[in-house]
Amino acid sequence: MRPNISIINALVRLTFGFTLLAWVTAQLTKRNHSNAMWMFAIVAAMKVGEGITRFCPLTFIFDRYKDDVKEAVQNTTEAVNPS
Repeated sequence: MRPNISIINALVRLTFGFTLLAWVTAQLTKRNHSNAMWMFAIVAAMKVGEGITRFCPLTFIFDRYKDDVKEAVQNTTEAVNPS
């Protein structure tokens, strides 16, 4: 697992994740435990984890898809215009 996000991106994710996690924690102490708050807590924890590891699974999937599309376009171009 190689880092696929920059340090600045990781710091933004950490800031957003900790801020959202603090807000969710405050909301959960004031109100009843709604499912939406638990989902926000999971998303916040994911952002903190992505910031710490500097690895984003969605970025990995999109980069892999982009490479697959680029390869498919090259293969079709070679098939249409053989050298």
